[in-house]
Amino acid sequence: MQVIRWGVVGPGRAAARFAQGLQGVDGVALAAVWGRNRERAQEYAARFGVAEVAGTLGELFASDLDAVYVATHPDTHAKICLEALAAGKHVMCEKPAALNVRQLEKILATAREHDRLFMEAMKPPFFPLYRKLREHLVGDPIGAVGFVRAGHADATLPPEYPLNFPELGGGGIMGIGPYEAFLALDWLGELKRVQTMGRVGAAGVDTLALFQTEHERGMAQLHTGLDLLSRGDALLCGPGGYVSLHANWWNPMRATIHYIGGRVVTLHEPFSHGGFNYETAHFCGLIREGLRESSVITHAMSLGMARMLEEARTALGVRFPGE
Repeated sequence: MQVIRWGVVGPGRAAARFAQGLQGVDGVALAAVWGRNRERAQEYAARFGVAEVAGTLGELFASDLDAVYVATHPDTHAKICLEALAAGKHVMCEKPAALNVRQLEKILATAREHDRLFMEAMKPPFFPLYRKLREHLVGDPIGAVGFVRAGHADATLPPEYPLNFPELGGGGIMGIGPYEAFLALDWLGELKRVQTMGRVGAAGVDTLALFQTEHERGMAQLHTGLDLLSRGDALLCGPGGYVSLHANWWNPMRATIHYIGGRVVTLHEPFSHGGFNYETAHFCGLIREGLRESSVITHAMSLGMARMLEEARTALGVRFPGE
């Protein structure tokens, strides 16, 4: 098996979960890390046994790496992804992959130009529970899903949390919304239109957003928030029943399917190594097969998520520096 050598950009919370996940993936090595704060990068390297702490991004991209995991704040995603792809590295970038559709289109064009694999890191569809649910509904269906309800609001985040800062690409829509956007697109298909209500805090980011979306196969009601607390579950409705994805649905472990007539089926599938291992294993498999796009998180899926998030936040008047 080809050993995939990884470099990490941004040694924060997501990167720690990525490193934890790599421990559950065969044929990989965490070879290098770079962060704006060198001390944090060194601490990360010591914690996870990373041999190289690069002094600059250029040094990291010049290293003997196959792939780069981008785990910085959204404001820097596009720049870093473009540089990594131009340096010949495959790129898996944390969600949201870019601040807007324009940036993402440039990333995808650069990936094609340099013949590299690019995938947005959207973990739920790779979890054992989500795959089990898909499989179950083929053999024991509720009919075509025509309505999705999902959302999460977290009032426990401290003032210094990155989502509170517009210059970092913050706000509930960008920080929480990608998961909700994915779920709606995955079950309902291509986005047709978005309607949004909400409020913007003093810092200039959305603190509550309710957005309704129409798709080719149905409709969704989604919410995100930074100053309220909600449960973090999700609902998928079909003509023959409905599915409750229990909180926190984006790290799915349990689902309950309710059928017309009162029959109930419960699925329970635990996950291991923090959950990032499943999307990473998928990405490594794509590299080994010579593929340049995931069939699960397609480029069209990422563009649909970017469009939904951009339309929702701009409806509330949230704009980021440089836009």
